[in-house]
Amino acid sequence: MKLWSDSFADLAAIPGEYAFAIIDAAQHVALSENRNPHLAWGEVPHGTQSFVLICHDKDVPSQGDDVNKEGREIPASLPRVDFFHWVLIDIPAAQREIGADSHSRGITPRGKPGPEISLAPDGMRHGINDYTGWFSGDPDMRGDYYGYDGPCPPWNDSIVHHYVFTLYALDVPRLLVDGKLSGQAVRLAMQRHILAQASLTGLYTLNPRLVT
Repeated sequence: MKLWSDSFADLAAIPGEYAFAIIDAAQHVALSENRNPHLAWGEVPHGTQSFVLICHDKDVPSQGDDVNKEGREIPASLPRVDFFHWVLIDIPAAQREIGADSHSRGITPRGKPGPEISLAPDGMRHGINDYTGWFSGDPDMRGDYYGYDGPCPPWNDSIVHHYVFTLYALDVPRLLVDGKLSGQAVRLAMQRHILAQASLTGLYTLNPRLVT
């Protein structure tokens, strides 16, 4: 199975329009258009009954002591953890493309609704992304963040972050998930149903020092 995008190339920079935030010279960061990127796939295995799409940042700092702190930079040696940006399940077996802008256009304070919403037609369901936990202590932003919300790595991180979009072909038409539709819960639920998978990785940073 193959996965590609018209929005960015594999191991190339993700354009700012598909991010949650962009670099701002005065304030470090500014909110962006937060559009979901285009994705397309092919060479689907026989017997596929649905797809699951997961996007995660694999470079999130495991400790927040230095995150976005003036006069500090997060060391590259710090252990990193996954941060889920998009979980979309029950994608129809006949589908071969997700259009740019089709699941996210702009930032929604307190999060986009879900899991079944008008932006996820044909029975698809959005999971919650990890901005749900990130904003949990902010009274103006906290809520359940369903669907796609793009990159916003710490502006003082010493490494460029890798955003991995992975499409899974499953042997079931509807995935049964216990509890909330989180990235970890979906990964666990589909373990025995994966026929094939393909990934595409985009790069993003808000640290001006790392921009080439």
